[in-house]
Amino acid sequence: MRLRDAMAQGRFIAYQPSSLQVIDGRFVEADAASIRADLTQLRERFDALITYDAIHGAQQIPAIAATLRFRALIVGVWDPSDEHELGAALEAARRFPELVVGISLGNEMLLARRSDPAALLEVISRVRERAPAVPLSTSEPFHIYDQPAAAALLSRLDFLLLNVHPVFQPWFREAPDTTAAQFVVNVLAKLAPFACGPVLVKETGVPTAPASAGFGEQRQAGFYRELRRLLPPRRAQAFAYFAAYDAPWRAYDATGVPGAPVVHPEEAHWGLYDDARRPKAAARELQRLPP
Repeated sequence: MRLRDAMAQGRFIAYQPSSLQVIDGRFVEADAASIRADLTQLRERFDALITYDAIHGAQQIPAIAATLRFRALIVGVWDPSDEHELGAALEAARRFPELVVGISLGNEMLLARRSDPAALLEVISRVRERAPAVPLSTSEPFHIYDQPAAAALLSRLDFLLLNVHPVFQPWFREAPDTTAAQFVVNVLAKLAPFACGPVLVKETGVPTAPASAGFGEQRQAGFYRELRRLLPPRRAQAFAYFAAYDAPWRAYDATGVPGAPVVHPEEAHWGLYDDARRPKAAARELQRLPP
């Protein structure tokens, strides 16, 4: 109920601390002062968070978010097989039951082949035994659920967290913002009947660079403007803004594979705020929220 309330009445954003970095697979931990500065700024326009990691400094997020009166927090667990990280997420749910509305057990683990459906189902069962009152999910690109083995997950998740990126479709560059936003709505319409709970789009958006690939601030703002029109928040379906801050390091380490030579410049520019915390056009268009 609290998750559905937050979806209908709040405004979610996917958040990774601006001071947390992963360089060649090694973590640079986030510090409390930087997290507080991030969240103080975000709270002006957002009141619900989805995170990716529960340690490496991110264990400080729930307490800081609570003091800043965020409405909801979905705690991300990057590696559900890590008992330390899983324990940190469960501790956050125990300490802040009015804030934590769910736990996401992994991000794109099936896509990256860091796990398989059977292993994820086992993790879900184990965590549900330990925290039966906490809604559980995992986060994957929408097309993963077209695979028969992964489709079984849909009936075991308390809510569905989807990544739906029109920018990766071959038609995106020449398509209007309405078409890109409608694509997200169509994906939800296809999967929602098979989900056991509400559906929240965790990742969707447009990078603001490089311009040579057709990206920019106005394209990002236009996409979200159309998505707000076509997908107003409801208790059963909503979307989160992706992401809070630009992360320059992700251009070189987006895959998380040490020494990976492939550069993905767009991965550095998903933020609604740049890496100096300056709001971009998409953020400036959003009405400020009451404290």
